Amino acid sequence: MNIKDKGLKRSIGVVGLSANIINIIIGAGIFALPAIIASKMGASSIVAYIFCGILIALVMLCFAEAGSKITNTGGPYTYIETAFGNYAGFLGGIFAIGAALFADAAVSNALVNIIGSAFPVFENTWLRVSFLFVIFGGLVYVNIIGLKQGIGLVKFNTVAKLIPLLILVTIGWIGVDFTNLEIECFPEISTIGETALILFFAFQGAETGLVVGGEVVNPKKTIPKAIFISITTVVVLYILIQSVSQGLLGSSLPNFEAVPLAEAAKVSLGPIGFTILFSGAIISMFGFLSGSVLNNPRILYALSRDNVIKLKVLSKIHKSFATPYISIICYGIIGFTLAISSSFKSLAIIASSAMLLVYLGVALSVIKLRISQKGDRTNFKIPGGITIPLLSILIISYFLSNISREEMIGTAIFIGALTIIFFLLKILNKK
Repeated sequence: MNIKDKGLKRSIGVVGLSANIINIIIGAGIFALPAIIASKMGASSIVAYIFCGILIALVMLCFAEAGSKITNTGGPYTYIETAFGNYAGFLGGIFAIGAALFADAAVSNALVNIIGSAFPVFENTWLRVSFLFVIFGGLVYVNIIGLKQGIGLVKFNTVAKLIPLLILVTIGWIGVDFTNLEIECFPEISTIGETALILFFAFQGAETGLVVGGEVVNPKKTIPKAIFISITTVVVLYILIQSVSQGLLGSSLPNFEAVPLAEAAKVSLGPIGFTILFSGAIISMFGFLSGSVLNNPRILYALSRDNVIKLKVLSKIHKSFATPYISIICYGIIGFTLAISSSFKSLAIIASSAMLLVYLGVALSVIKLRISQKGDRTNFKIPGGITIPLLSILIISYFLSNISREEMIGTAIFIGALTIIFFLLKILNKK
């Protein structure tokens, strides 16, 4: 069932929508991942970036079509639920929240790692745990006392994270040794898949940029153009970042897993370059977390409000602050628990895998919705029939095939447990 966007003015054009998507994609992952990617593929790392860029472009087109058909609040879980019913919507919603929580835990670990590289005292376990508690506790408090405070914290991050990256890819070429960029041999397909699964973490979040679809001018033309421009821009910027870092540090790049970009800037621009990128990474990571704790608990709230998660306490609104405080608190507690339980790399892989499952559900939803809404020609429709959704499904399936056997078993057990919970809640709800 579609809900008309009453009162909204269509004023966002191609440039505005492109900028919105770019701002959301470029978060914290790109500040930490270049060293990890270089350790696996060296100078040929750009292949993984191109591969991830192709997938995210295809998936975003699927989001654009599904979002034009289903305008209810809730994002991907709403598309999946509308196409396949409550059970599929329940799984999609849980995996969407899970991906966000694991991403927050990964970024918070990266934040502590980068601070610990400058102040080794943060390598102490208890201090590390205490610092993570302060981060999550502080953000939970800020977002409970009001939406205005949370948004104000997010706005500051927008410009602050882009300036240091642009400095690196423009001025940073000083001192690049181009022999470090020579690709000696093309990587194996399995290596590309394993690397791309980790790298995909830096490409997540683009679907959030399409939430403003009800305010886009001529969406049938604007949305695909904006997706092409934004994804191309991100891929080019990421390749430039990886290339500059590789060119400056060469084979030593994998040694700087905590602050790869800051170390690269130090080689080219000296201590001031290190300071700029170091500060930019901290601001970007903290900004990512502030935005996530602002937005994602509201998905949890929506799942409860729509009775997808049958725990009505999660949809309670604070009487004084008018915020979904129970959802915010629960989200913060789970995020903190995950953050202290594992490392950035493992958390990033889990977050990518969970989000890929959500993307798979959205791609399948597009095909299902085309069948069920065959006569509706007023919505945005991806050209080429079901070619793009099918390509998305194939590439996502390939990405997922690169997770370990233990992770596959764990995912299957998790889905099984969720299935039992769903039907138990359904039975209890009937009684």
